[in-house]
Amino acid sequence: MLLALAFPFNCVAVLLALVWSWVSRPFHKAPVRVKSPKNILIAGARMTKTLLLARTFHAAGHRVILIDTEKFWLNGNQYSNAVAGFYTVPDPQKDLAGYTQKLQAIAQQENINLFIPVAIFSVVYPEGMEQHPLAGYCEVCHFDVAVTGMLDDKFAFAEKARSLGLSVPKSFKITAPEQVLNFDFSQEQRQYILKSIPYDACRRLNLTKLPCPTPEETAAFVNSLPISEKTPWIMQEFIPGQEYCTHSTVRSGQSTLYCCCESSAFQVNYEIVDNPQISEWVRRFLKGVDGFGQASFDFIQTPDGTAYAIECNPRTHSAITLFYNHPQVAEAYLDPAFSGEPLEPLVNSRPTYWLYHELWRLNEVRSLSQLQTWWRNIWRGKEAIFEVNDPLPFLMVHHWQIPLLVLDNLRKLQSWIRIDFNIGEVIR
Repeated sequence: MLLALAFPFNCVAVLLALVWSWVSRPFHKAPVRVKSPKNILIAGARMTKTLLLARTFHAAGHRVILIDTEKFWLNGNQYSNAVAGFYTVPDPQKDLAGYTQKLQAIAQQENINLFIPVAIFSVVYPEGMEQHPLAGYCEVCHFDVAVTGMLDDKFAFAEKARSLGLSVPKSFKITAPEQVLNFDFSQEQRQYILKSIPYDACRRLNLTKLPCPTPEETAAFVNSLPISEKTPWIMQEFIPGQEYCTHSTVRSGQSTLYCCCESSAFQVNYEIVDNPQISEWVRRFLKGVDGFGQASFDFIQTPDGTAYAIECNPRTHSAITLFYNHPQVAEAYLDPAFSGEPLEPLVNSRPTYWLYHELWRLNEVRSLSQLQTWWRNIWRGKEAIFEVNDPLPFLMVHHWQIPLLVLDNLRKLQSWIRIDFNIGEVIR
């Protein structure tokens, strides 16, 4: 109902943007012409970070093709001016052979030069896969099986960082509830939290502190989690402090693209932060990482300045939306000879936000000062999806993609927790 109420306003904004684009077209800069334009394939069409990359490569004179799993045939980003084509592929977790065959066919048909995985379905190597399906077809911006497995496994990542002398929270790998229930918390100075090692979009936001007030509550919580040998969890020391997130595009142990922002469990606002302790931590860790890929680190920094890395995701971070006005992002991905300091968001880059998330947050405003803070975030920021010269994704994500996903949940009588306009999903 709320989306329906917002629909006419969105339509007016998009219509005005389309008219303005048409009227001002003679005054636009001539399209960029590169000597050797590339064909770029990006996986995760439903996500805002995919749209950012598509617009960036398109602005640099390259051709962009998007893919996503069959569930997201309805994604709104395929209507962007920056997108030359869109395909659906089978979910590799359900049909690995079909996914591989379709992906390779797309790469051949579109003469793809570079593949960038953004959504998790295209990042995680399914069991038994020894190399990426597009190895030999094009360059792949993704680490090999061993490196990806280490970065994606929260416990293995923590052990690797610790071996390099880098600060990480105390961690334990959990494969059975009894390991937690028999743990002697009385010897610990801090509480602990449990996180699933395989990606869990729903439970990743559950930061229940252990032990709970009573043994019975602890047992009830731990036994409610799907902990097993096949679905291991990590019990990690909870360190209070300021959270940060980073994105790095990495080639041969060196960042070519880097940004750092303050963070939170459910992050829908990004603003540039200069944090030397974290950037040095990232530099030291990545120095020993071979290959070409992406790494997104999450940190907690204590009041004494110590930065603890709590996990790493080997894929694009949504904080990359801060590069919306940077003209060299494509170079950071395409130039194998890129050297020197990594590209960072421009100094005039504004914080990014998602308008529909901000509108929903109005129901949390309880005072005039809170309202002023909310308005200040809008006024000084940049809407992550909307572009005057490319407005259709703003309409189609909010009033096609998301409503159809909500209606599909209703059809199946499935409950859901929240709508995430950033990643373009209804989280169950």
